[in-house]
Amino acid sequence: MKLMICIMENYYANEVEKQLKYKGFRMTELASTGGFLRKGSTTFLFGVEEKDIEELRKSLQDACLHVEKQKGRKRSVANRYTSFIIPASPALVPLLQT
Repeated sequence: MKLMICIMENYYANEVEKQLKYKGFRMTELASTGGFLRKGSTTFLFGVEEKDIEELRKSLQDACLHVEKQKGRKRSVANRYTSFIIPASPALVPLLQT
């Protein structure tokens, strides 16, 4: 089990949440502010199996591209999102499966 932390501008957050929930990914969403990606960011926490990481990355990219097709790309944004993958402790696995 891995924990993916994904930080993105609020511009993308609603569509990402909607599309990934539809695809069956479970997540926790946190409104975040600070110096990392400045104001107006959303942080998603995903519990994901190793075999599903690439599918999650592809789904994130597709959702962001969908937003850009609908609304257009914001000029001030250099990246759509930043993500980190962290190994989850084996002690957490039973908690996540309940």
